Amino acid sequence: MARAGVNPLADPTSTDRDPDVDDAGDGKGDRRSFARRLRNHLIAGLLIWIPVMVTVWVIRFLSRILDQSLVLLPPPWRPEALFGTYIPGVGIILSFLLLVLTGIVVRNLFGGQIVEGFENLVRRIPVIGSVYGGAKTFSETVLTDKGKSFKQVVLVEFPRKGLFSVGFITSEEMEEVQARTEQDVVCFFVPTTPNPTTGFLVAVDRNEIVRLDMTVDEAFKMLLTLGVVVPRWQRPPVAADLAPQQPPP
Repeated sequence: MARAGVNPLADPTSTDRDPDVDDAGDGKGDRRSFARRLRNHLIAGLLIWIPVMVTVWVIRFLSRILDQSLVLLPPPWRPEALFGTYIPGVGIILSFLLLVLTGIVVRNLFGGQIVEGFENLVRRIPVIGSVYGGAKTFSETVLTDKGKSFKQVVLVEFPRKGLFSVGFITSEEMEEVQARTEQDVVCFFVPTTPNPTTGFLVAVDRNEIVRLDMTVDEAFKMLLTLGVVVPRWQRPPVAADLAPQQPPP
């Protein structure tokens, strides 16, 4: 409280002076207020444009990759020949149609026999057969419901005690490793950030794994954003919360 009869604005010894009012008197408050508003406007603009730019970059990256499928078309049928210019995104449509058509063909008996014969031929080729077989197994494990890889998000102390890493269980059947280590170990993939396509493959004891409730999509969002976007977690109710409340006597 200011002393009675004393104007805090006029009394330089008063401790109840408003710094914003003081700064406004000499122009500092106006400059600080302008800088604060400018910073807020800048942050608001970044929050809008950063997701847009990242999305556009990803779409352009995928478009350039999928546009390679245009080489399957005869030269007279390509966009450059039909329209006289390169049209980005046409490869995405062509790739989508090609994948759907391939799925229709291989799901019938005749198409399945053709694919089986082709795979048997490729697997007999040195080096190429190993690469194709590994890619085939990985695709079937990740993209189908048969495999259990990348279906569960877990937490493990890695690379040392006291440091925890988020990752995914890729295999729970490691017979030789389990037999030689005499431990119930599972295969655990620790992705790097912000590029989760690379990482570390670790064999860890099953008892040291902490299974998380977050989904695979939520985990990838957290990895891609360097941990900025963390999924919300609702703590499961404990037994005391579920017990019926006794009426007061």
